[in-house]
Formats: sequence, structure tokens, C-alpha cells
Amino acid sequence: MTVEPLGARVLVRPVEQETTTKSGLLLPETATEKPQQGFIDAIGDEEEMMTDLAVGDRVLFPKYTGTEIKIDDVDYILMDESDVLARLKD
Repeated sequence: MTVEPLGARVLVRPVEQETTTKSGLLLPETATEKPQQGFIDAIGDEEEMMTDLAVGDRVLFPKYTGTEIKIDDVDYILMDESDVLARLKD
């Protein structure tokens, strides 16, 4: 299944946080924070977009934003373009 965001929305695949500490201890899922970084997998109507975000961009977003969905066992967040705080570059 594919998702095509409507309007000025983006579909982000969150980058999961580490589940082990530096010393090797395994952290339970309840102890890990919600992801705040991810990769854009799809964008909505480019004419309505105010920024030049593109598929493949690594972005930073607030912890509790958008709508969480699961497609083919992959977690995504569908959010407004304005919820994207920054583009991350190496």
C-alpha cells in the first residue's frame, strides 16, 4: 500500500532511538523516548508547500506531533509541513 499525503503534509519514517545503553544494558520500550528524527518518504502537493522539503530528507520534528500510522509493518508519522523543525545534514 502507498500513502500520498494531501495538501502541505509529509509522511515521515521515524528513526528509532537506541534500545541499549553504552554499557550494554537493554532498555524497555517504555523507558525510551519518542523519536524526534526521521526520513521523509512522501510529500503532499508541492504547490502548497512553503518549504523545499524533498523525499529522502532527514528532518527534526517535535516529540508529540502528527498522526502515527503503520503500513506494511513499518511505522510512519503523517504531519503538517509546518511541524518539521529543521532539515538535518551530515
